[in-house]
Amino acid sequence: MKRIVCGLIVLAMAAGCGGEKAATPSAQPAATPAQKARLEIGVVPKGISHQFWLTVKAGADAAGNEFNANIRWQGPDKETEIDKQVNILEDMISRKVDAIVMAACDENGLTNVIKKAVDAKIPVVTIDSGVKSDLPVTLVATDNIAGAKAAAKELARLIGNEGEVGLMPFVPGAATSELREQGFKDGLKELPNLKLVATLYSQSDVAKGMNVTQDMMTANPNLKGLFAASEPGAIGAAQAIKAAGKAGQVKLVAFDGSDEEIEMLKNGTIQALVVQNPFQMGYKGVKAAIDTINGKPIEKRIDTGVTVVTMENFNQPEIQKLLYPLAK
Repeated sequence: MKRIVCGLIVLAMAAGCGGEKAATPSAQPAATPAQKARLEIGVVPKGISHQFWLTVKAGADAAGNEFNANIRWQGPDKETEIDKQVNILEDMISRKVDAIVMAACDENGLTNVIKKAVDAKIPVVTIDSGVKSDLPVTLVATDNIAGAKAAAKELARLIGNEGEVGLMPFVPGAATSELREQGFKDGLKELPNLKLVATLYSQSDVAKGMNVTQDMMTANPNLKGLFAASEPGAIGAAQAIKAAGKAGQVKLVAFDGSDEEIEMLKNGTIQALVVQNPFQMGYKGVKAAIDTINGKPIEKRIDTGVTVVTMENFNQPEIQKLLYPLAK
């Protein structure tokens, strides 16, 4: 028995002293983020229930496939759930994702968690809605002020350049909502014959949008036009206008271009859409995050563009591509 044990010891020592042939892969240095087989990018939208965000996701997934990254998509159910978005971002930080791409539910309420991510060496890219902080690498978004000014100009054209109009932003404190509100009001300054008689918020909710539109029309029987600054608000406003028998009489200009909004444009309940490019927000947001990880320079602001769509230009090829970015 002693001879067997000794023999095993000798064999083990020989195996441990086999020189270069005995070297194992475990001796290699750990991979850096840029050397990983696949990066993990956390993408956190303001909400997950509207088509706008599903199109953002499609753009993010496309960039992930192109640049060999795993996209971890997670967001709150509603755009008003700031605390839930903070918790999601905390989880992303705990998971040690390689970068975060996010649309902030509130321009002030997310700054602390963003600082926590940056302190953990996780770069943050904001899309659609930014924050009051210089910590994010960049903001990939529509020029919301310019888009809302274009909405004011189009609404003026539709109502004959004079009359009472209403404004429906969505969530007070959300940067995107506030910028669109500012842009529309700035646009009205150049249109002195248009009178803003009501500003009511939809809370990014279709039912709320319908209710505040009804209130607006009741309180202002001479209302000639309305600008709804988000998809759910626009759908609610269109439903209220139609229910009141005023489709086409009260002109409606709406932000975004969901399938339901497009159908309302076709049937004349909505007269114009201010269309963003959510696919490019998702795609360019993820690309900017990966470029940052790889040490490439990034512009502080990346504009994804905005287009006014009416039935007059609806069938143009570039408009069709913008409205149906996921079409095969």
